[in-house]
Amino acid sequence: MEDVLEVYALPYDPQRPVVCMDETNKQLLADTRAPLPMEPGQVACIDHEYVRQGVANLFMFSEPLVGQRHVRVTDHRTSQDWAEAMRELADVYYPDVNTIIVVLDNLNTHDPASFYAAFPPEEAQRLAKRFEFHFTPKHGSWLNIAEIELSVLGCQCLDRRIPDKNMLTTEVAAWVERRNQKVTKVDWQFKTADARIKLKHLYPKIHD
Repeated sequence: MEDVLEVYALPYDPQRPVVCMDETNKQLLADTRAPLPMEPGQVACIDHEYVRQGVANLFMFSEPLVGQRHVRVTDHRTSQDWAEAMRELADVYYPDVNTIIVVLDNLNTHDPASFYAAFPPEEAQRLAKRFEFHFTPKHGSWLNIAEIELSVLGCQCLDRRIPDKNMLTTEVAAWVERRNQKVTKVDWQFKTADARIKLKHLYPKIHD
């Protein structure tokens, strides 16, 4: 826990950006009947029946100090999907930085070994050297700022039926563009000193 909190306390360094990563899924649902649009004096009407169209995965990458985020929509959430998303992060969004500091949870696919499962050894090693990983503790995923971004995404974009991956990708991209244009940052206030007081029960008791 303190390791992650110390990362959040680092001053901004463009050559060592701090990026928070998390993932979620969205069930794809299609309408069985065309919804009735809103009219004067009449709310929009949506039939309660729907058709299940599968599930899509979303990888969220958020750089809280500069108010930017990126989302990659995939069909699956395998180790290869994660590895490809991380390569995109490194080579497309941060191609010129020295090291990308990444805060993420302990999901078994979130591991440098996934690079070696997805790419040739030389490419896997290259990617592994681009990142510095800091993992949230078990039951401590709330420490990941990317969870905040996913919550906002869920409330502002995903709280409705979306029938297919193409539409999901388009809608999420529009949300990302709007939020990035606003340069919406996260002012993280919970510090290591706060943790030692408010979460004192989690620390081992030392007796003289």
